[in-house]
Amino acid sequence: MSTLNRRQFLQHLGVSAAALPFLAGLPSLRGATLPQKRQRVIIMFSPNGTLPNEFWPDPAGEELVLKPILEGLAPYKDRTLILNGVYNKIRGDGDSHMRGMSCLLTANELLPGNIRGGGGSPAGWASSISIDQEIKNFLQGQAATHTRFGSLEFGVAVPDRADPWTRMSYSGANQPVAPIDNPYQMFGKLYGKMKDRDSLVSILDDVRDDLTKVSAKLSARDKALLDQHVTLVRNLEQELQRTDTDAKLAHPMPELDPSVELVNDNTPQISRMQIDLLVNALANDMTRVATLQYMRSVGQAQMRWLGIQEGHHSLSHEPDTNKDSYAKLQKINQWFCGELVYLAKRLAETPEPAGEGSMLDHTLIVWTNELGKGNSHTLDNIPCVMIGGCPGFKMGRSLKLDKVPHNRLWLTLAHAMGHDQLQTFGKAELCEGGVLNLG
Repeated sequence: MSTLNRRQFLQHLGVSAAALPFLAGLPSLRGATLPQKRQRVIIMFSPNGTLPNEFWPDPAGEELVLKPILEGLAPYKDRTLILNGVYNKIRGDGDSHMRGMSCLLTANELLPGNIRGGGGSPAGWASSISIDQEIKNFLQGQAATHTRFGSLEFGVAVPDRADPWTRMSYSGANQPVAPIDNPYQMFGKLYGKMKDRDSLVSILDDVRDDLTKVSAKLSARDKALLDQHVTLVRNLEQELQRTDTDAKLAHPMPELDPSVELVNDNTPQISRMQIDLLVNALANDMTRVATLQYMRSVGQAQMRWLGIQEGHHSLSHEPDTNKDSYAKLQKINQWFCGELVYLAKRLAETPEPAGEGSMLDHTLIVWTNELGKGNSHTLDNIPCVMIGGCPGFKMGRSLKLDKVPHNRLWLTLAHAMGHDQLQTFGKAELCEGGVLNLG
């Protein structure tokens, strides 16, 4: 076994290509005598700012006291790092939402263009690569960290449109990367298309014999991982079937102003399906870099599952003295935090395939936003919550930083992922001071 690479070994067993997505991440098939340590990063986005008084721990320090929006993180306090004082200092063309969204991960100015927002001069797409794609390219350039996809871009209720308010990932200047917000489409990308969508012929039925062959050659640990992987895929197939059936019967769209975006009432269910797919892809080492984008900047998501009829963006413009809107915004942001907690929980309960502990121990989740506060449109003090494990990061606390450009945050993340030859990121003059000391 040790003299064969993984693909040769699988070919020797007569395993079909359709089975490869289920087997890619199993250490037993890598021909290595010791598990290979993996470090992963997930960047999660939610829009329209936060409520500072209900979000930031006060005071900052080693004892993490969670405010109402972040109370759901209590089970993971010892793995949480909150950074107060991260500023998006990118200026230039575009309104604050445009620069907040499309400069969020690129940390560079927008290109000139003819897309006009609510204020400021018109602009175009981002002018440089985003940090997730920068890290992806670095990892894909080495055999030890190369994965099938390099990165995966998940979306939840991202509208079917393309503009600087809907895109945060860029493979380069003027090259936005669209998230996939359809679980069917993401499932097909990861595992191959089902032969018959109407009857939902199972992919697992096609590869059952191949997986049985390989299972006999795996270690006990990898057998358990494969069983867990197959079980989750089976459950996802069944969940997709239920969703497809329900979509034909429930929640018809009413006749409303077409400029107001409606979020399907199944969004909570779709969110959990996307998170399950994401965790499964990471566990099977299909990628080590992922983004999870909820809605879009300036989005008018109507979160009826929370009992809220108004659009999110409209609520975010209300003054803090409007107690009803304030309470609804708090509920919305608590819901986003709940999805973050579910992602952390799924990673924490999944054993690390290539080492000790859980996947959360070797995965850093970064939850952020395009604005610091919705009704002021500020790019100062943008929300930044980290959960999980990352080399050199001391968790279980809140840090008060001194108006640090977010360029330095992404530079720090790149170094933590092993990309330590990167000296600047985005707008170079905003990288003065280099990487942050988060240890």
